[in-house]
Amino acid sequence: MMQYTYGYARVSTKQQDLIRQLDLLSEYNCTEILTEKMSGTKKDRPELIRLKDKVRPGDSIVVESFSRLGRSTKDLIELVEYFENKNVKLISIKENFDTNTPQGKLMLTVFQAFSQFERDLIAQRTKEGLESARARGRNGGRPKVKEKQINKALNLYHSKEYSISEIVEMTGISQATLYRYIGTKGQSKENQAPINQENTAIIRMGLRIENNNKFVRGKGKVRDSIEQFLKHHYNMVIIANEYIIYVPYTTVDALKKTVYDILGELDSEADMRNCFIEADVYCDELGLTW
Repeated sequence: MMQYTYGYARVSTKQQDLIRQLDLLSEYNCTEILTEKMSGTKKDRPELIRLKDKVRPGDSIVVESFSRLGRSTKDLIELVEYFENKNVKLISIKENFDTNTPQGKLMLTVFQAFSQFERDLIAQRTKEGLESARARGRNGGRPKVKEKQINKALNLYHSKEYSISEIVEMTGISQATLYRYIGTKGQSKENQAPINQENTAIIRMGLRIENNNKFVRGKGKVRDSIEQFLKHHYNMVIIANEYIIYVPYTTVDALKKTVYDILGELDSEADMRNCFIEADVYCDELGLTW
C-alpha cells in the first residue's frame, strides 16, 4: 500500500497569505497540501475534516507549527491522539516534533498523560458537583411531566384525529414518553405504537462565545439567553465552569441528533447577536463527543 504525505496550512483570515507555510511544506515533498483560511477557534474546519478522512495508516501529516493545527492545547492533544490511533505520523516543523522519533514518542506519551489527567479531573469534579447538588435537593434529570399534559396527550391520541408528532408539538411531552404512557394504559398489543425505553444522558458542555468582530458586543446577552434555554429545557447546572445538562433519549443515534439540534439552537442564538460559539461536548457514560 502506498504511503502519502499530506501538508496542512492555515491562516486565520482571508487577508493573510499562506506563502511562508507553503514554502516550508514544499521541502517535504507532500503528495497534497490542504489549505485553509479560517480562525483556529472554529471547530468545524472543512479542510481539516477532509484531512482526517483522507489519511490512512502509514501516512504522514506535516504542519508548520502546532498552532496551525489545534485550536487549543486540549484540542491539539486530541488531534495528536486521533492521528496516533490511526497510525498516522505527525510532523511539526517549528517544534521539531516527529512522532516517528524517540523524542516525538516521548512528547506523545506526555501529551497522552496530560489528556488522561485532564479527563480524570473533569470526571472527578463533575461527580463531586453532582453529589453536592443532590445534597442541596437538586437531583437533575428531566423535569417530571405533569399529569395534566399526559392526560391531554392520551385524549388526543385516542381521538385518532392527530398524528404522534402533532400531539408531541401540542403537549410538549416527548414521543418516547407518550409511547410509554400509551403502553401502560392497557392498549392492546396490535393497536400499540412501538414502545421505546427512555433514558437520560448526562452531558458535559464547555462553551465559548465570541464576537464576530471587535465592533460587536453581544457575548453577555448571548450567554444569558443560552443559559435560560438550557435551564428551561434540560435542567442545566454549572459545575467546574462546565454546563451539565440532562438529555432524554431512546437510542444513541437519537441522542446524537438531539445534541446536534441543541448545538444548532445555541449557534442560532449567538448568530442573531453577531456572535459565534465553540463547544466541546461529552457524554462520559456512553463515550461520546461532539
